[in-house]
Amino acid sequence: MELNQLKELIASAGVVGAGGAGFPTAVKVAVGADSLVINASECEPLLYTDYMLMQTHMQRILDGAEAVMAAANIPNGYLGIKAHNVKRLGLADGQQLSAHVRVAQLPDAYPVGDEVILVYQVLHRVIKPGALPLTVGALVMNAETLYNVDRALKDHTPVTEKWVTISGRVANPVVTRVPIGMNVGELLKKMGVPVPADTVVLDGGPAMGAVIDPATAIIKKTTKGITLYPNDIPAVTGKFTENHVVNIHATSNCCQCTRCTDLCPRALLGYPLQPHKIVRTSLSVVAEMPQLFTEATACCGCGVCELVACCQNISPRRVYAQVKAILAKNKLRYSGTAEPEVDPDREYRIVPSTRFQQLIGVLPLDKMPTLRDELQSPASVTLPTRQHVGAPATPCVRNGDTVHTGDVIAAANGAISANIHASIDGVVTAVSNSAITIARAQ
Repeated sequence: MELNQLKELIASAGVVGAGGAGFPTAVKVAVGADSLVINASECEPLLYTDYMLMQTHMQRILDGAEAVMAAANIPNGYLGIKAHNVKRLGLADGQQLSAHVRVAQLPDAYPVGDEVILVYQVLHRVIKPGALPLTVGALVMNAETLYNVDRALKDHTPVTEKWVTISGRVANPVVTRVPIGMNVGELLKKMGVPVPADTVVLDGGPAMGAVIDPATAIIKKTTKGITLYPNDIPAVTGKFTENHVVNIHATSNCCQCTRCTDLCPRALLGYPLQPHKIVRTSLSVVAEMPQLFTEATACCGCGVCELVACCQNISPRRVYAQVKAILAKNKLRYSGTAEPEVDPDREYRIVPSTRFQQLIGVLPLDKMPTLRDELQSPASVTLPTRQHVGAPATPCVRNGDTVHTGDVIAAANGAISANIHASIDGVVTAVSNSAITIARAQ
C-alpha cells in the first residue's frame, strides 16, 4: 500500500497511540526510519493489556506492523517484550515472527517502556534529549496501536473500543473490551468490582497512573488499565500530597545523597537530569529565569527518583513537573546538541521489576487476569473531543441525532488531531466543544 493511502486510512479511523499520550498515528508514520520498534513492554506493574492482545491477536499486530513497514520502506521490525512475557508466550529472543519482525527481548526492569529507553535496549541508539526517535532511525508504535492499524486497513474499522486491564485490589482481575466513553464506575460494577472507601482508583498503572473518580471518569483511547489500590501503600500516598507541601519538603529535607540522580533512568543514558539539584531549587527562581532550567523537559516522569531512590520521601518527579509547567508557559524546551554518553554503570543501576513492585507495595496484588473477550454494553457513553495530542476534534453532530457505531461524531481539526467515532448505537443527548454524549438505543 502506498504511504499516503495508508496514512489516510489510519487518519480516517481515528487511530492514535494507544500506549501513551495519544499522538495521532497517521502523523507519526513517516519515511526515514530503518527500524520499527513495537512497544509491547507493558512497563507498568499490573497491566496485561498488550500481553493478552499478543496472546490472542498477535497476527493482527504483526500484519499492522508489516503494512506500516512496507508503506514507509522500513526494513527491520522488532517486537520489544519483557523477558517474563517472552517465556509466557513461548517465544525466544531473536525469533522471527513475520517476514520483517523478530523478537527483541527486554530486561524485566522499570521503566523499560519509556521510548528513549526502549530504543536504546532494542537498537543501542540514544535519542538526544528533545529529539524524536526518527532522528536515530526508529519509529516506535505500541502493540495495540498496530492492532488498530490492521483493523483500519483490512476492515475499515475505526477506533471505537479499548482493551483494558482491571486489576490490583480486585478478586478476579480481567482484561476486557470496552467501548470508548464508557463510565468507569459502570464498568467496575459490570465486572463485579467493588470500590471500598479506603481504595484508590487509577487510570493506568501504580507508578504513573492518575487518580480518578470512577463516578465521573470514562475510558479513553489512551486508557490501558483501571487499577485499584489500598490508599496507604507507597505507590499512591504521594499522589495526594499538595504541591506546596512537596516543595517545602524537597527544599528543606534533601540530604544531597544523589541517589535520585544515580538511579534516574534517563540520566543513566546521558540525559542532563540532576534531580538532587532540582529539589533544592526555588520555583520562584525558575519562574524568573526559566531558560536556565530547560533540561527539565527531558524528564519522563517515571517516578524512580521518588518511589525507589529517595530515603527522605521527597518527590523530584513532582518538582520537575512544576518546572515543566513553567517552561511550557514560556514555550521553552531543552535544545542541547551534545551527544549523550551512556553511564558505564547503567546495567547495574536499572531497577528490576519485582523489586520495584516490592518497594511501591503492589507485588501482592499482581495476579494474572483472565480474558473476557466480549465488548461491554454501557447505557451511555461520553466521548471527549480531545483524546489525543493536538487540537480537539470538532463536533459534527447535534442533540437528537441518531448515530451508529463507527460514525464520525467529531472531525479532526488541523494537521495534528484525530477523528472521534460513535462507540455505541444510540441518540446524541449532549454536545459541547469538549465532549459528546450518546444514550444507547433501546
